[in-house]
Amino acid sequence: MEKFLELSKCDTLSSDQIRMISPLKLAYIGDAIYEVYVRTYVLNRYKTSVNELNRESVRLVKASAQAHGVRTLNELGLLTEKEWAVVKKGRNQKSATSAKNASLADYKYATGFESLIGYLSLSNQEDRLEEIIGKTILIINGDYNE
Repeated sequence: MEKFLELSKCDTLSSDQIRMISPLKLAYIGDAIYEVYVRTYVLNRYKTSVNELNRESVRLVKASAQAHGVRTLNELGLLTEKEWAVVKKGRNQKSATSAKNASLADYKYATGFESLIGYLSLSNQEDRLEEIIGKTILIINGDYNE
C-alpha cells in the first residue's frame, strides 16, 4: 500500500493520524479489505460458478458471521487489549446506516471487527491482519482448532 500511495503522490498517515481516524472510517476501509481477502479465499478454495462463489462470500462477510468471529477471537484470548479496544470503539459508534439482515448487536460487533481490520491495515500490521482474518474465516467455518 505504501508504494501505491507514493506513486499516487499521497502521503501515508502517521500512527498519530491513524489513532485519530473515527472508528466508522476505519470500518469503511476495513469492510473493503475484509471483502477482498474473503473473495480471494473463496476463489482459491472453491472451484465453482461465480454465483456460488458470491453466495459463499456473502456467508463469510455478513454481519452475524463477522460478529461471531470477533466475539470468538476475544473469548479465546486471541486479541490483544489494544485490538479489543479498537473493536469496542467501533462497536459503540452511532452509525447513520442500520442493520438490514442482522440484529443490532451483530451489526455493531461487525462494525467493530471492520474497524479493527481497517486499523491493522492502515498501521501496516499486515501479518497480524492476515492472522486475524484467517482465524476469523476458520471460526466462521467451524474449522478453528486452538
